[in-house]
Amino acid sequence: MTAIVGYARTSTLEQVAGFEAQLRDLKAAGCTKLFQEQVSSVAKRQQLEAVLDYLREGDTLIVTKLDRLARNVAHLGQLVAMLRGKGVSLRVLDLGLDTGTPTGELILNMMGAVAQFERQMMLERQREGIAKAKSEGKYKGRAPTAIRQAQRAHELAAEGVQRAEIALRLGMSERSVYRALKHCPS
Repeated sequence: MTAIVGYARTSTLEQVAGFEAQLRDLKAAGCTKLFQEQVSSVAKRQQLEAVLDYLREGDTLIVTKLDRLARNVAHLGQLVAMLRGKGVSLRVLDLGLDTGTPTGELILNMMGAVAQFERQMMLERQREGIAKAKSEGKYKGRAPTAIRQAQRAHELAAEGVQRAEIALRLGMSERSVYRALKHCPS
């Protein structure tokens, strides 16, 4: 028996309306099982892994938009290849796309390439804007976490707290703790 499975994702917990809209649209598309998570696309996505493990030959995976599924064209290609290898088709609702057809697969690849191009152009514009702001003295960047937390890290170290625990308490890496302690000597 084949299944129609939905996957919904937003990057943050604050995106409630977008998340609810995805769930509504996936149910309306006939999804009998839903996998959902609210996590950044670059973070570990346990529900994406779970849905990929769950899918079987003949099933259909439905997402509302491509960016809810894949980070970039390379990632999209990996996912589509994995789905194809399992005999699973992919439907993208906002594109009216179904990779169960040769035309759908071609369009998916083209759309993924366009999305990647748009992202690269946006990043280029962002870099140009930052460079301009820096040249005008308006952009300083963020203060490094290690330096900003140096005094507190030093205090905890003086209390005998181990570096791993300092990192955990201050929300920074152990490497940053070492930098902070180096920056703020006793």
